[in-house]
Amino acid sequence: MKRRYALLACGAAATLAAAGLVAITPPALAATGCTVAYTVQSQWPGGFQSNVSITNLGSPVTSWTLTFDFPNTGQRVTQGWSATWTQSAARVTAASMSWNGSLGTGGSTAIGFVGAYSSANPVPTAFSLNGTACTGSVSSPTPGPTTASPTAPTVPPTTPPTTPPNTGAAPALRVSGNQLQTASGATYRLLGVNRASGEFACVQGKGMWDSGPVDQASVNAMKTWNIRAVRIPLNEDCWLGLSGSPSGATYQQAVKDYVNLLVANGINPILDLHWTHGQYTGNISACADVNATCQKPMPSMQYTPQFWTGVANAFKGNNAVVFDLFNEPYPDASNNWSDMPAAWRCLRDGGTCTGISYEVAGMQDLVDAVRATGASNVLLVAGLTWTNDLTQWLTYKPNDPLNSIVASWHSYNFNACVTTSCWDSQIGAVAAQVPVHAGEIGQDTCAHNYIDQVMAWLDSKRIGYTAWTWNPWGCGSGNVLITDYNGTPTSTYGEGYKAHLLAVTP
Repeated sequence: MKRRYALLACGAAATLAAAGLVAITPPALAATGCTVAYTVQSQWPGGFQSNVSITNLGSPVTSWTLTFDFPNTGQRVTQGWSATWTQSAARVTAASMSWNGSLGTGGSTAIGFVGAYSSANPVPTAFSLNGTACTGSVSSPTPGPTTASPTAPTVPPTTPPTTPPNTGAAPALRVSGNQLQTASGATYRLLGVNRASGEFACVQGKGMWDSGPVDQASVNAMKTWNIRAVRIPLNEDCWLGLSGSPSGATYQQAVKDYVNLLVANGINPILDLHWTHGQYTGNISACADVNATCQKPMPSMQYTPQFWTGVANAFKGNNAVVFDLFNEPYPDASNNWSDMPAAWRCLRDGGTCTGISYEVAGMQDLVDAVRATGASNVLLVAGLTWTNDLTQWLTYKPNDPLNSIVASWHSYNFNACVTTSCWDSQIGAVAAQVPVHAGEIGQDTCAHNYIDQVMAWLDSKRIGYTAWTWNPWGCGSGNVLITDYNGTPTSTYGEGYKAHLLAVTP
């Protein structure tokens, strides 16, 4: 991504504290009232996930604390989100975060947690918000406790959701019209995160995954966010054994192992070619190295078709795996934006491109390389200007004999196309004809106001997205979702994204 070529981005304070927060109670004469809907989203032997919807019926509050008691002594919260969760004996307390504490009259918020139980998992029957019993009625502004009996919360569903996250293996995918579908014909959106490091760690002396775990525990942390897709940036040289450590067969096996683990856990991997071979010293050059040590404007004919031949042979037959052919092309920048039609032709056809010294592999070359192996995996094909420009994507779409191509789009707050009107006219026009996937979304602050707008628009168009990034790199210039690989979200970028994934309809 065009992260100003910085790999360290956002982090923040952990959101799951060991001690609860003291809530600001409503004024003494304020009207009070609330409702709570408690839903067991999914359950398995010894464990469950619950979502809790809170609605304030009384006067506005600037922070809140929800309390309830588990009916059984064996029930407990093990990890929560969108609130600071604590438990003492049977009593569970969830205190608001900085970003969701204000609830006006009629205002709602959604929180949730993963829990454990020993024998049975009955639903709590009474909830209080800032000390007021949530009965569904509003008390008059007079002193004294409310004595009304609580009403029963929402009954957990007896059948699983129509599109349960992370249940069984990840689905095989195909393109039908402008939709991504499962083999059974159900529409499907790839909603998740990028897991960076496969593109840079092997050429920066940092091992395979930058010392981060890619084990079952780390995948379990992803599943608590309802992550359904993980985009994995890769390094061409390391895969082919041209340079780096690990490289060659060792690097390839590590990628295969992680892909297989994700698929087994119901998560679709998106394999993204991020850093490639070829010396480029032109406009907006990130490095002068011929090796794959930075992002180049286009892939090279010398090695990139060979890379995709190897990747396609490794994963053909497993259509749960998606191939993102090239991360963020910028041949328009290499010719200083002087000839946009030439840049689009370079993107599709490759060859000799202005400002690029090596022979370029176009997207058609890469589609052909994958299909020559017999692989039928869904392919992501990028646009120009670091994948933010799709204006001529339909005109220069490469030919695929299987017609299984998705338009790849990236959206950051520092891009050119950052308004709803631009999205409607440029991205929406493409999405009306072919599937679109937003392979990277983010913003160069630790806030989530920009991605909230992007996700709202993408949700309205039923387009999938994978946010940058699932790496605990600290709060520098933004775009980092977690503070640790246990899945603790950053404040507030990660908190906002996690809350959205848990609330959005897939």
